[in-house]
Amino acid sequence: MITLFKDKRILLGVTGSIACYKTVDLASKLTQAGAQVDVIMTEAAGRFVTPLSFQSVTGRPVYDDMWRREHVQHVGLGETADLFIIAPATAHTMAKLAQGLADNLLTVTALAAHCPLLIAPAMDGGMYEHPATQANVATLKQRGVTFAGPSTGRMASGLSGLGRMLEPDALLAQARLVLARSGVLAGTKVVVSAGPTREAIDPVRFISNRSTGKQGLAVAQAALDAGAEVTLVLGPVAESPPHGVNLVRVESTEQMAQAVLTAVANADALFMVAAVADFRPGKLSERKLKKTEANDWGLAIGLEVTLDILSTVKEQREKTGFPRVSLGFAAETHDAYEYGRAKLLRKGLNFIAVNDVMAEGAGFAVDTNRVILLSSAGVVEEMPLLSKTAVAERLVHHVAKALS
Repeated sequence: MITLFKDKRILLGVTGSIACYKTVDLASKLTQAGAQVDVIMTEAAGRFVTPLSFQSVTGRPVYDDMWRREHVQHVGLGETADLFIIAPATAHTMAKLAQGLADNLLTVTALAAHCPLLIAPAMDGGMYEHPATQANVATLKQRGVTFAGPSTGRMASGLSGLGRMLEPDALLAQARLVLARSGVLAGTKVVVSAGPTREAIDPVRFISNRSTGKQGLAVAQAALDAGAEVTLVLGPVAESPPHGVNLVRVESTEQMAQAVLTAVANADALFMVAAVADFRPGKLSERKLKKTEANDWGLAIGLEVTLDILSTVKEQREKTGFPRVSLGFAAETHDAYEYGRAKLLRKGLNFIAVNDVMAEGAGFAVDTNRVILLSSAGVVEEMPLLSKTAVAERLVHHVAKALS
């Protein structure tokens, strides 16, 4: 469940392009995310896909005729919507919108709407780059319209170029960013670290841990959904980062420390979710160590302690005041509460999220977690087994409250 979309009223305008088939999928995804989706189709759109297709995935009637008796009610949709998406948006419809023309239900509603407008262009090769289209795009952007795409690729005509409508997942991500502009963290800068770090033994081998980055990525997405500008310092993970973050990829603890310290220099909040390696080899081999050479280098690897990132952040914070709020994580296997509280006080954190990685359904490589959130005053919230998305949203809520 994407909480941001829950109970939101989304208008989905569909114009005459072969990309209409993608919009059926977009309507389905928005509906599954909890939004109430009302589709407005132009006559040309009906030549590519039927209203029944949209009605089937949204469970709501489709509006395609301005001259029906209840057309005023349809125009009223624009006055109550949270977001108006036009996908695909043809060059012709974009020209009408730029000129304020209102000769069909979609353009009439666009003029009446008071909500943000998100346009996903779709047209054949050369059309988007034409000076007339670019002038219309510039006019609409000047009025505050957000554009998603287009992308470059092969067109239905066989041409290749700039003009393909973005895929539904990318449009869904862009819609999240537009809806988040009024969130509780709007106007703030947030830094999130996620994933493991790796400490090299030789060019092939390394020391690391079991972190997949799932919880950190969920926190980054929750902060985006709350309206924050998010810098994500991400260790080596297979998961894809959320759309819209300022992404900094790192590998070692030292690299992560440098990236975090730079990012928090003027940040409002830090979520230190990464599972940072505590130890690294005392010596790095410049070439792969071979089994046949074991007698030369031995089977023991001498370890040394890595840089403590949160302690370094604490020192910088005491001098600059940034980040204003910091939240750390403590992944423990025993005595989680005691270790977590000690870490909170030792590292000068506002909050620490403590989780027992040995507990069923919590820890690494799963989509759920069980967390106790602590502050210096004691337990802030004891969360039962929840999705990592839900945990992230609760953590963001507490940090937002502290910032306000």
